[in-house]
Order: sequence, then C-alpha cells, then structure tokens
Amino acid sequence: MIVRISFPPPPLRAIAVMALLAFGLSLAGCAEMSDGLTSAFADPAKYEFYDCKQLEAERKNLGNRAAELQGLMAKADTGVAGPVVAELAYRNEYIAVRGQTRLVDEGWRRNKCKESPAPVVAPSAAAVPPADDKATHSRQRSGDAVY
Repeated sequence: MIVRISFPPPPLRAIAVMALLAFGLSLAGCAEMSDGLTSAFADPAKYEFYDCKQLEAERKNLGNRAAELQGLMAKADTGVAGPVVAELAYRNEYIAVRGQTRLVDEGWRRNKCKESPAPVVAPSAAAVPPADDKATHSRQRSGDAVY
C-alpha cells in the first residue's frame, strides 16, 4: 500500500506564512500597554473619595509593588522559559497596578494634593552603639563554649 502525502503548492504556503507573520505582529502590538488597557484592569471609582493622605500612601504602595513586579519579571526573563513565565505569572498584575497608579494620580491631581515632607529623624542615644572599650567586653574562656 502506497500512501501519498501532498503538500500545498508553494504560493499557498507563502500566503500561510505571511498570514501567520501578520498575526504574530498584530499580537505583539497588543502586548504594548496603552492607557486604555491599563484602565480596563482597575476600578475607576475606587479612589473617588480618598483624601490626600490616603492617596499618598496608596501611591507609595503601588509604586513599590510595580517596582517589585518589574524586578520579578526581569528575574524571570533570565531563565530558559523566562519571558513566558514573566508574561503568565506577573504581567496581568503589573498591568492592574499601572491602571491603579493612573487612577490614583488622577485623584491626586483632582484633589490638588502636595507631597508631605519627609519626617526628620533625630539620632537618639539608644541608637548609638556603645564605644568599643575592652572593659565592656567580657573575656571568653574556652570552657564557656557550647557544643
């Protein structure tokens, strides 16, 4: 019994390859995060009634979380299947954090908030370590060791 396998003619194969290439490029364009995409992952009314103090704390938390997620994605990119892992594990949360950050910034501008000054911390006497005097240290003996 002879089995005949037929391949499509070369022009049809070229059209299929071009269609797949165009599809891949269109998906790559979707991967870029626009403002419309980031706002789809965030609740627009969440920060509506926040005051400046709450917005400032939320901005700080979201900034820290975004930096943490960027670090995790960068770390995942170094692995064998890193880009896939980064996209599957962290990208959606990163997009959501960016959307929330955008909404918090809009509330910040709407409320005309100003950054609060950083608190000045005076060094206390308890924070200063004692001087390194030999009199303050007890001499260790070999019999004091615990095995």
